Amino acid sequence: MEGEHGVARRTVLMNAGVGIGAGLVAGLSQAQAEGAAKAAGGEIWSHEYWAQKGSTKLNLWRKRVGAPKPGEKPLPVLFLVHGSSFSTRTSYDLNVPGNTDYSTMNLFAREGYDVWTMDHDGYGYSESSGNNSDIASGVEDLKAAVKVVVKETGQQKMHIYGPSSGSIRAGAYAMVEPQHVDRLVLAAFTYKGKDSVEMDRRRKRIEELRANPRRKREASDIRSVYDRDGHAEAYDPALIDTIVATEMKFGNTIPSGTYLDMAVNLPLVDPTKVKSPVLMIRGEHDGNSTNDDLLDFYRQLPNGDRQFVILPHTAHSLGYSNNRHLLWYAVKNFLDAPPVIGA
Repeated sequence: MEGEHGVARRTVLMNAGVGIGAGLVAGLSQAQAEGAAKAAGGEIWSHEYWAQKGSTKLNLWRKRVGAPKPGEKPLPVLFLVHGSSFSTRTSYDLNVPGNTDYSTMNLFAREGYDVWTMDHDGYGYSESSGNNSDIASGVEDLKAAVKVVVKETGQQKMHIYGPSSGSIRAGAYAMVEPQHVDRLVLAAFTYKGKDSVEMDRRRKRIEELRANPRRKREASDIRSVYDRDGHAEAYDPALIDTIVATEMKFGNTIPSGTYLDMAVNLPLVDPTKVKSPVLMIRGEHDGNSTNDDLLDFYRQLPNGDRQFVILPHTAHSLGYSNNRHLLWYAVKNFLDAPPVIGA
């Protein structure tokens, strides 16, 4: 069966697999291999930091194996950008009773990375400036956060991963500060939103989203994220219960800006201005976008070091899905790719 733009879905998957396989054959870079070896038996260290965006304090969270020591060789840095509906520790450092592998931060720390993330303006532990925390605000958040990461790690460039509106924030940031972006992962991305089932839902809420910088987010709204694509079986009910319990501690409202942006202001990322290597990765049943929408973006990326991956039996929330191991397999191999000769 042919996908949008006349590209067979099987071909897209096969080509993505070839890219991943090449990374595996070539092996890790020396720094990554050394970091992974060190991480194998060490204890994970964590620390909280604060970035300043004007008068607003933003909370940063860092994990790696072993505390940093003066004079040591720095680890490769991975920065995780959260999406619209959940704060960052729920997104990337969740402890689900009876299950130990939902923490993306722990997973990549064990792979030898220095892993950072941040609550955006008005989310989680960060302060709120009173704005609606739209994509433009998120880019300013990232500028402030990256200053802290560079200062603390000595690394000028970092890998950046973002899902959903987090991928739009990450892509928009990559356009304006490319000097700090190494490899970029856009997961569950939306480009123009054409023929998107979820964007059509949000367009019906435009006046509501414009009326208030924060939107209602009850427990039922959190649960709806996992069945709106019609594949509730893709997630563990215990995971969803944990997310609800964790997030509702922050109250029953969440910033409305990214929902509004995705309803009326797309596209917000110009692919021709994203210069870094890019992995685009989506779930087979993701109602936030279509293959056609994403392939339109993918074909315009100027860097030949790029991959497009579709994950089977997954919906929009890739990192929470029962098949999340497929996501991390693809991401790890993309980040671990050796340097391109002649680049």
